[in-house]
Amino acid sequence: MGHWWYRNIIEPGKLPLLLALVSFVMSFLVTRTITRLIRAGRGPFKNITPGGVHVHHVVPGVILTVIGGFGSIGSAHHSVGGMVSAVLFGLGAGLVLDEFALVLHLDDVYWSEQGRKSVEIVVLTAALVALVLGGFLPFGVNELTQEERHSRGLVVLNTATNFFLALIALWKGKARTALFGTVIPFVALVGAVRLARPGSPYARKFYANRPRARAKAGLRAYRHDRRWAGPGRKIHDWIGGAPDPAPDRSVSPESDRRH
Repeated sequence: MGHWWYRNIIEPGKLPLLLALVSFVMSFLVTRTITRLIRAGRGPFKNITPGGVHVHHVVPGVILTVIGGFGSIGSAHHSVGGMVSAVLFGLGAGLVLDEFALVLHLDDVYWSEQGRKSVEIVVLTAALVALVLGGFLPFGVNELTQEERHSRGLVVLNTATNFFLALIALWKGKARTALFGTVIPFVALVGAVRLARPGSPYARKFYANRPRARAKAGLRAYRHDRRWAGPGRKIHDWIGGAPDPAPDRSVSPESDRRH
């Protein structure tokens, strides 16, 4: 175990990344636990509202991220300060991305349907960092041999090819595929060659006058969403808590007052 730890974590200099990932995940899990307890009215936790202003945890998250980021830049890679900065950065990033939906919509949508975006971005971030920690490098550089890495032309060509494939997958409306494709090139290739999702820039440009392709893309997207939407929602609810039910728009406020 000691040899594996030194060879795969210490020697490549990945200990700060590991500390940042662990603190990031723990920050998110602890924060979600506390917010779910506050929502349920259980435990000693309360919202922080000095002067009647609700201070969201994205605020201390930004502060910790800034301190940890500048601290890691100004510290030696293997120093104690560097390790502490990595932990602070991970804690802050967990707090910030837990309220990613709030930053995106500029509205308190934490327990709404839009708030699921926060859980999704946290899971994607943790997965990507774990892939990098496990030895995957962006744009397929890890697939090159040691001799090939010394050839600048091969590195540039390999990186540009995989980056191009990821861009095509993103153009086709497959953001997750493009994101994971940056570290796993085969995923980007699959996203680039398969049909685009309806409504994507690629579909609007190339499927406008191709009704068969448009119908096939729509059917494939429908089947995919029907298969994975339910399990995905259950996982999101298990990790971050179920959103509040949408208000009933069939009853207007005026009719409520009349009754």
